[in-house]
Parts: sequence; structure tokens; C-alpha cells
Amino acid sequence: MTLNLNLGSPFLSGFAAPRFSKLHETNNSSSNSTALLSLLRPVATLLFNTRSLATTTRASLSENENGVVEDPLSVSEILDEELMSRVSVAEDANEALEIISDYEKSKRIGGGVVSVSDCRLIINAAVGRDNTDLALSVFYAMRSSFDQGVSENSSFVDRWRWSRPDVSIYKSLVQGLAASLKVSDALRLIDDICRVGVSPGEEVPFGKVVRCPTCLIAVGVAQPQHGIQIVSCSKCRYKYELVSGGIVSIDSEEISMDIPAWKRGLRFLQIMKQSIPAAVHSIVVQTPSGMARTHKFATETVDLPAKEGERVTVASAAPSNVYRDVGPFKFSPKAPNFYPGEPMCLTNHKDGRESLLLRAPTKDRNSSLLNPFSLIPLLAVLATGDAVSGIVDPSLPQFLSVAAVASLAVGTTLNTVVFPQLSQLPQRSVEVIAIKQQLLSQYDVLQSRIKELKEVAEKEVWMLARMCQLENKIYAVGEPAYRARRSRLKRVREGLENSLRGRIELIDSYARISSMIEIEVEMDYDVLAAEEVSSTENITEQIQQIMELENLEEKWRLQAEANDEAERLINSQSMPTEQV
Repeated sequence: MTLNLNLGSPFLSGFAAPRFSKLHETNNSSSNSTALLSLLRPVATLLFNTRSLATTTRASLSENENGVVEDPLSVSEILDEELMSRVSVAEDANEALEIISDYEKSKRIGGGVVSVSDCRLIINAAVGRDNTDLALSVFYAMRSSFDQGVSENSSFVDRWRWSRPDVSIYKSLVQGLAASLKVSDALRLIDDICRVGVSPGEEVPFGKVVRCPTCLIAVGVAQPQHGIQIVSCSKCRYKYELVSGGIVSIDSEEISMDIPAWKRGLRFLQIMKQSIPAAVHSIVVQTPSGMARTHKFATETVDLPAKEGERVTVASAAPSNVYRDVGPFKFSPKAPNFYPGEPMCLTNHKDGRESLLLRAPTKDRNSSLLNPFSLIPLLAVLATGDAVSGIVDPSLPQFLSVAAVASLAVGTTLNTVVFPQLSQLPQRSVEVIAIKQQLLSQYDVLQSRIKELKEVAEKEVWMLARMCQLENKIYAVGEPAYRARRSRLKRVREGLENSLRGRIELIDSYARISSMIEIEVEMDYDVLAAEEVSSTENITEQIQQIMELENLEEKWRLQAEANDEAERLINSQSMPTEQV
């Protein structure tokens, strides 16, 4: 199976140069965006190179009896048959590196890097000997390997290090683990492939992308240390409050609401589009700083959007203390038809679910002008008033009706058009964050694509392991009648292996592009914020040190004066005593 990266597809076309050039046109004055676009323009070239490299590699790959991918054309740089047999039975990567170091020490080689091809040979040999612990240890040692330089005083073993893994390592190891029926290890490995350059003990992830509750585009990133932050959406130009933390407690109640016939008619005519809540939830979210906040909302289904202990981000309308000045007036930049601080969307960091929230119903649910029980008496009062006013002046009822309709039209226009537009942020104020949010949107699409590929790859790993297990059973039975079925199993297995390799290549390519976007976002925002905090802290620290030195100097000066005065008093008292 030949893997074709269709760069003309609607998804991959978003990563070609023209689209980022269009982003560049929106903000020509930003030097950071220029550097960003110059880095992301070679993305298509990266995908082409990945495809050509994968095709070249597949042309020289074959499989041994254990289903492990091996390269017959590759020549080891430091491993011979004797050394390979010793290394493949090592317990872990450190012991394997010690064996290589001792062997090369006899050749007076001062150190070096175990190449990717040699690492692949070691992993394949370890899997072939059913030593999957060594194969996984070498893989994670390769992912944790960074070129920090070699010190002259370091030990001989420390002068050797592993290379960084590439896609060929991923493919051979996943396929070998599946053929060895180590399904859990293979699935864990696929999860690691989805994150480029992340070690197993990683505690500083990029964060969870949070979408705008109104536009459903990415507006920010909720990192582990974040608690409460205010973000702006470049599309709808409203502000939102993001509260991130763990759920301390959750209280849910299923509700059943009887829908009157008049409401059902309005919903049928699409005059009333309000969703009907099925459950009411009250959660307490505790931020990393220790502050807790209560949120009460409703959902369309009785399913819980999150469970106790899970980390979530609640996107709410802008609070009342956030506003923008328009001349002498102050307008709250919150989404229309929402109260300040009202929960709008909940994002679960564990499974990535996004739940749109509804307003919790009040106790008096049926109070509305559209309710016939309220509308009929109101119409009766108005009709009576018209009749009475008609006795006084025949033209007065018509004037009152026109005035009432005009007032209603003006109020509706103000509430639905004028005030929401005045509450919106100026277009120029959101141009700076527009590029970041477009990058985050691309990142969100990539992560969704990686998630889909990961799910399919996990299913293929299970099916490949099933085929290998079935093949082992047929070999164990040893009946000649299964010869035709063995050929069929072999064809199915080869198809699964080729498909799995292609998906791993795609996952690796998408993960690399995601890491590029992460680097740009963090360089433009996190690094700048760190520099500002660092410079501010340095100035504050220097001022504090100067003040401490001045206080200390003043303290010692007063102490010296006191000691001098005490000594002078003692001397003045001792002189008369000596005369006596």
C-alpha cells in the first residue's frame, strides 16, 4: 500500500503557503507574524519529503518470521553479529549502552551517537528475542535524548547517547509489539507518537484549546497553571471569562418540564428556539491558586458533562467588572442575551468534550408575556383603555397604538442591534490576536485529525494482534488443511500492516506540524510574558535590595552611635572613682 499525502484535499490545503500568506496580509505590520509565516510555509515541503522518505523506506523493508520490520539494505555502523547478540539480551537501554561502550572502548573510540539505523536493528532484534522491555526502554531513551554536548570529565558510558527516533522507529516498534501480542504497549506507543518531543514524565503540556461559546472557534489555551483569564474572540469581538480547575463537588438533578401547547406551537413555527433543559447541575471548580467558584447551569441531556476530580474549563460571559469605555458611557463586552458571568460552555480536559450550557430554569418558569394566561388579561386592559380613551377623543386610541408599537420597535432595535454593536470590541483591537486564534484553530483541526487517526490505528493494532494470535493457533494445530487459510491470513495481515504504517506516518506528520504551531504560539506569547515578568521582577528585586541595604546601614549607624555613647558614659563614671 502506497501512502499518498493528498495536499489538494480540503484539510491539507489549509497548511499550504497561500493560506498563511492570506493571514500575513491581515497584519503586515507585525514582525512576529512574518517570522511565523516564513517558518510555516515549508509545511507542504515537509509533507512531500515525508511521503518520499516513507516510499523509499518501504521499498527496502521486509518482514522476518516474527512480523518485525527490518531493512536488509541497512549496514550497521558499530554493531556486528556478536555485539548484536549481546545487546539484544540486555535488560534496559542503560545496560545496552554499557555493552556498546565497553565494546567500542577496546577500539579506542572515545564516544559517539548510536545511529537511528543501529537503534532500529537493536529494537528489531530485541522484539525478535521477545525482549520487548529492552525495545521499549531503548525507544523511551531515544525520546529523552537531547544533544547536550559531551564533557571531558564525563565517564566513558556518558559519552555515548541514543539518537532521536524517526518514523521508521515508530512503525517497526508498533508493528513488532502488535505481532508479539503486546497490545497495551503498542497503544501506549501510538499515544506517544501523537506528541512530538514529549518525554513520558512530561508535566508541562501545551494546554487545552478552548473555543468561543458563540462562534465555536479557538480563542485561547488553558494551561495547567491557569485559573481565571479573560479572553477576546476576534470573530464576534466579545470577551469571555475562562475558569479552569478541578471539580471539587457536583450536584445534579434531573428535571421534567411540561411544555404547554402554545410553546410547542411556537417551537414548531420556529418562533421560539430556546432549548429545553433536561437536568440542572451545580459544580464547584477550584483553580490552581486555591480559589473556588460555583457555577449553576442546565443541559439538554441528563448526561454529566464532567465528573468530580476532572479538570474542566467553564467559559462564561464577561463579568460585570469588565467593560469598555465609549465616551462617557461604559458597555460590557459580553455576548448578547446573557447575564454577566453566566456559564455558556464547559470543556472537559480529560476526554475533550465540549458541552453547550443552558440557563438554569427559575422557580417561576411560566412567567412570560407570550404566556396566554398573561397575554389575555393584558389585551383586555388595553382594549378597555382604548374604549375609554375613544370616548374622550376618537383619534386618541390610534395615537396610543402607534406610540406603543413605535416604542416596542425602538426598544427591540436598541436591544438587538444597537447595544450589542456598542458592546463589541473595536476591530483594530482584535487584529493582533486574530493570527494567534487562526493558528489555534488550525491546531485544533490538526488535533481532531490526529485523534481520528489514533482511534483507527488502535483498532488496526487490535486486529493485527488478533490475526497474529490466530496465525499462532493455526501453527500450533499444525494441520495441513489450514494451508489455504494461512495464505489468506498472511494477505490480510500484510494489508493491516501497510495500512498501520501509513497511519503512523500521517500521525507523525500532523504531530510535527502541531509542534510547530505550539512553538510559534508559545514564542509569541509565553516567552514575551516571561521576559516582561523577569525584567519587572529584576527591577523590583534591585529596588528592594537597595532599600534593605539602606535600612541595614541606618540600623548599624544607630547601633554604632549607641555603643559610642554608652562607652563615653562608662568612661565618665570611671574617672571620679579612680581619683578617689
